[in-house]
Amino acid sequence: MPKRPESLETLQMAIEMLRRIPRGRTVTAAELQQQLADAGFERDVRTVQRQLETLSEYFELDRDDSRKPFRYSWKEGAKGLSLPGLSAQESLLLTLAEQQLHALLPPRLMSSLRGFFVQAREKLGDAGDKSIESAWLKKVRVVSTSQPLLPPTIAPGVLEQVSHALYENLWLDVDYKNANGNAAHHRVMPLGLAQQGPRMYLVCRFEGYDNERSLAVHRMRSARASSFRFDPPEEFDLSQYDNDGRFGFGSGERIQLTFKIDKDAGHHLLETPLSVDQRVVEEGDDYLVSATLVDSSMLDWWLRGFGDSVHSVLKRPV
Repeated sequence: MPKRPESLETLQMAIEMLRRIPRGRTVTAAELQQQLADAGFERDVRTVQRQLETLSEYFELDRDDSRKPFRYSWKEGAKGLSLPGLSAQESLLLTLAEQQLHALLPPRLMSSLRGFFVQAREKLGDAGDKSIESAWLKKVRVVSTSQPLLPPTIAPGVLEQVSHALYENLWLDVDYKNANGNAAHHRVMPLGLAQQGPRMYLVCRFEGYDNERSLAVHRMRSARASSFRFDPPEEFDLSQYDNDGRFGFGSGERIQLTFKIDKDAGHHLLETPLSVDQRVVEEGDDYLVSATLVDSSMLDWWLRGFGDSVHSVLKRPV
């Protein structure tokens, strides 16, 4: 890949830097350097400081040198960079994305976008509650379908290393302690990351094996992305892995499930079916339900959750 001309790369870095200098608050050169590095511009802090000094000659930047490290911001009333800013709709989209997708986006990408997230929040905040975009944030919410649980504690740096290895296709070294308390060291090929309720799971292949397993991220005592790359297996598909019931602790075996359920307990199945081929027949105070789906431990837990309201359960392989 041809190297970008130095003058063009310097211009691009200057634009990225100006876009990340905030209004109404300050930022240090070190903070800007990290954001630029996450965006692909690797420079040392001193280079960023020199660039800031140069930009201050042409733009209305303010430097607070009353204490170290120096802090930078746009001057009050400054016009700023003459590039299209975020619209209210774009700010709303970014704010919702930050709230709902932060756990599924690579930390490096989140860090690179931090300035835009802040800009989006400030844009909506400046508009006040009278803005229809700001009001929308109070009108929507993702709610739990079960008893809400606090997320488990993830060891510092683990999610960042896992995401980095997954993003860059790097082998990952993990120290893992399973649910039984057994600890072991593994080198794994990260293939997918899934959020299931409050928990995060890494789908991976252990070195020397060709089958996939799911590791709970909160059970990783440490994780480190190696410098060795791998080619992701073409046959692996995270969506298919999910459809096979693997996150529900199943093996992908499809069954014909038939059971009876009290009408009061099973009425919701008329609105939210178990499968596209679900059939429901009324039998007195019960519904007789049949559906083709993947067998799993999660399915068994779901059935047991109805207690005596569910009976005459029958599973037949398809």
